[in-house]
Amino acid sequence: MQSPTSSLTLTKPGPDSPLSNVELPTLTSYFPPQKPQSTMSRLRDNDVLTSLCRQFIREPMAEFFGVALFIIFGTGVDCQVVLSTNKGVASSPKGDFLSVNLGWAIGLAMGAWVSGGISGGHLNPAVTLALATWRGFSWKKVPAFIFAQVMGGLVGSAIVYKNYINAIDIFEGGRSIRTQATASLFATYAQDYMTAGSCFFAEFLGTAILVFVVVAVSDKSNNAPPSGLLPLSLFLVLLGLGASLGMQTSYAFNPARDFGPRLLLTFAGYGKQLYTYRHQYWLWCPIIAPFLGAQAAVGFYDLFLREEDPFNRFETFKSVASSENGSQSPVGNGSSPA
Repeated sequence: MQSPTSSLTLTKPGPDSPLSNVELPTLTSYFPPQKPQSTMSRLRDNDVLTSLCRQFIREPMAEFFGVALFIIFGTGVDCQVVLSTNKGVASSPKGDFLSVNLGWAIGLAMGAWVSGGISGGHLNPAVTLALATWRGFSWKKVPAFIFAQVMGGLVGSAIVYKNYINAIDIFEGGRSIRTQATASLFATYAQDYMTAGSCFFAEFLGTAILVFVVVAVSDKSNNAPPSGLLPLSLFLVLLGLGASLGMQTSYAFNPARDFGPRLLLTFAGYGKQLYTYRHQYWLWCPIIAPFLGAQAAVGFYDLFLREEDPFNRFETFKSVASSENGSQSPVGNGSSPA
């Protein structure tokens, strides 16, 4: 038996048909048309581009903004406290050494909160290099991180310099006069009685203590605080270091904290004295000493306190390498700012 549907055929109306001139309605889709994607949306949907963006743009930019905030708070409080001692700038001094310590500590905490969940919040080239040496942090990321940190120091100090330039002019005695009196508001200098060895040891010791505490409070097996509270720990440790060990060398403890602002001073016309002071003090004290202090801190912590065997890190490095495009720091399960 033939199916009823098999005899049903559809034919196109001929030219003499009354339906030939009838316009049939156009059927539209039940679903609304998709809105065209923006260029940014298409880029975010691309996994490869997203990974590259995270590794080469987002994470370094987090370090850049974190260090810039750190320097804005720190050099800003230096300028306010020192420049306000001039009667032409302010009627009375606006702060003291405790204010300086609070400003730098708050700046570090704010920078860590901004960058910690994205890049791990290193905020310090010495920390970045130590994590690459001891904790399997990707060496491919090290140059971008350090460059971003130094540029953050440069830009942050430039913002503060622009903000206080009129007060600096009054303090120095004119726009064309620039001396160590105001250079020390941005870069670090040692007390006159300090020997070269004493300067180096002070920066080495301070950096080692800072980084030792950082890896301790980031260690989940060692009673670490919640990752969101790590910046508070950084606030406390830098405040304590400034109050106890900060007087003699202005406590850089961070190559980007000194070198970035020192570059700004170069562009501002402070001259070659920035680099000839104490036979290249800028290099061996606020740069080399912190690098070595951070290496010693992480090395000693891993050797004596960390549960994982520091001499058997191959499996750890493999797991880190497999997820090196992620933002998690190898210090622990949270951010690892310094």
